[in-house]
Amino acid sequence: MTRSIGFVLYPDFQLLDAAGPATAFELAGRISGQDYALRMLSRHGGLVLSSAKIAVQTLPLDAADMFDTLITVGGEGHGTAMHCADLRAFLQHHGGRTRRMCSVCSGAFVLAAAGLLQGRRVTTHWQQAQKFSQMFTGIRLEPDAIFIHDGPVWTSAGISAGIDLALALITQDHGEDVARQTARQMVVFYRRPGGQSQFSALLDMEGGGARFDALLGWIRGHLSQRLTIEVLAGRMAMSPRHFSRAFQAPVGTSPAKAVERLRVEAAHERIVHSTMPIEAIAITTGFHDPERMRRAFVRVFGLPPQAIRRAAR
Repeated sequence: MTRSIGFVLYPDFQLLDAAGPATAFELAGRISGQDYALRMLSRHGGLVLSSAKIAVQTLPLDAADMFDTLITVGGEGHGTAMHCADLRAFLQHHGGRTRRMCSVCSGAFVLAAAGLLQGRRVTTHWQQAQKFSQMFTGIRLEPDAIFIHDGPVWTSAGISAGIDLALALITQDHGEDVARQTARQMVVFYRRPGGQSQFSALLDMEGGGARFDALLGWIRGHLSQRLTIEVLAGRMAMSPRHFSRAFQAPVGTSPAKAVERLRVEAAHERIVHSTMPIEAIAITTGFHDPERMRRAFVRVFGLPPQAIRRAAR
């Protein structure tokens, strides 16, 4: 069976958002012996210029009636695209008829503007997360995920995460073996779990609070210890109340949340890259209780540690 996959493009789209997944589907079709029919689409068809100033030939939106999967790409032009009435009407028309409705990076803005993400768990590029949350209510944004699958809707993070999304879709279509062979052909990692962090928690927090950089580094090196507000404030020679207020503004999160993020990131690395028992990881990263660690993982990644380990294997 040939599956038709449409890529929705617009001026100033991100080239890799389309080219990366398209290459994955092309190779998977060869490996499986069941080709995908790939269609690049745009409002009027013809050449569409990407943000890299490389043009891609497209078909008009009304060139085909049915698609198995539609993928709306991201890019600098998403702000204009999300207000295009023709594009919104096209996506709304296919919303209930397409088996899978997907986005890469800021393509999530276009789907959200068309009303297709309401009540869903979604992700997008971490740099766009705050803007997305402010613009769209009733959508559960998880900004730290590589990709998220919620019913017929699949959303992914920035740029190269579109390849992770495509490999997950290929797995659904043809199974693990075909997806794994596709990843090998592309010389990419097979496969980053959907819940894997988009970026380093330490780097993200250090970026806004140089005053507390040394403390954050110390925390990461002492995760197994009791890291209370009193302990952290004492290292900064500040009162707990003053420390809590002074920390949150530049770092962007509370001290307790910062400690949890660093513990979750350290635990995630050990879960994915070691055979250490889950209980031991909970102890060495300062959670101590495996259930407490599980709840933190679900909050951050949307998956418990055991599921992330299974996916990584």
